[in-house]
Amino acid sequence: MILQPLVHPVLIAVLAAALLFVVASGMRRAQGVGSRLLWVGRIVLVLACIAMLLRPGIPGVPGRIAASGLDVLVVVDTTASIVAEDWDGDRPRLDGVRDDVDAIVEAYPGARFALVTFDAEAQLRMPFSHDTTALGSAMEILAPEVTDRSRGSSIGVAHALVAQTLRSAAETGEGQARLVFYLGDGEQTSGGEPESFAESAPFVDGGLVLGYGTAEGGRMKRTSGTLGDDADAGYISYEGADALSVIDDEALGAIASDLGVAYQRRDAASAPDLPAAPRTTVDHATTASARIVGDLTWIPAIAFVAVLLLELGRATLRVVQLRRLAAPASAAVPPEPVPDPGPASGGRGEAAREGRGA
Repeated sequence: MILQPLVHPVLIAVLAAALLFVVASGMRRAQGVGSRLLWVGRIVLVLACIAMLLRPGIPGVPGRIAASGLDVLVVVDTTASIVAEDWDGDRPRLDGVRDDVDAIVEAYPGARFALVTFDAEAQLRMPFSHDTTALGSAMEILAPEVTDRSRGSSIGVAHALVAQTLRSAAETGEGQARLVFYLGDGEQTSGGEPESFAESAPFVDGGLVLGYGTAEGGRMKRTSGTLGDDADAGYISYEGADALSVIDDEALGAIASDLGVAYQRRDAASAPDLPAAPRTTVDHATTASARIVGDLTWIPAIAFVAVLLLELGRATLRVVQLRRLAAPASAAVPPEPVPDPGPASGGRGEAAREGRGA
């Protein structure tokens, strides 16, 4: 199961803590079984609300989506330099890469996506698929190569795998057009010249090379490949000082020229300038089988509505009971006596007659 929060998880955590504190306090003060059961229902109400905000789902559920006839190949650098801390201040570059891959997915709805990563060698992490949740999951767990195993890398090491992946897609004929997005810093750490991506150019209808890093460079944390062990691992050093990774715009520009696409240096203050999808892929959109996320929000929603209806029913019953108790009390109060003006007016009339007689 995966979670797709509607708002930031920190905000959900704060809201959950506050609401659970309120209902737990009420339950502690409650007297009697009935009153405690009432507060148990309110705890269920709060938990159901939190669950709906978290949007639980099951990935890989069979379904059908609108298919645009577009193939998008994402190529991501996973060398040690991709975690250099010069993105948006001192954040790792990989944070920016993840954000931009999300933007690419949103920009081309209905497309098939594939993911290739490279460090010392290239890997096809995900073949072309409409399952964007799989791509999101792959990017979420993506980590750079283990520092102690690093032996230098070439920014063009993925050239053969990229060409093979694009050629296969073209031969199947499933995609009418193909876009390629290369995301890296252009730092060549192996001997020799980087390999050319020119072999892929005939299969590329557009795309973009996105560069990450700064001219000042950023420090790189050591990575062990074990989850949770890298927080205090320290930084990669070189000749007694922290090693710095610097972006190479010229090398990235050469890759863009090989592929026949544009180059853009990235920063956190702007969004990637993604090209529009070729018109042929949009005009001939169809439906296709795909693995999608099965939304489970309806389960806590049923619990939320059920408890809410019970609360509303109880409140309505209390109002009716209070009105019934108030009705006899108001009827039992006798009306105030009204003074009789007869004798007074009569007395004044008699006195008036006596005066006239005198």
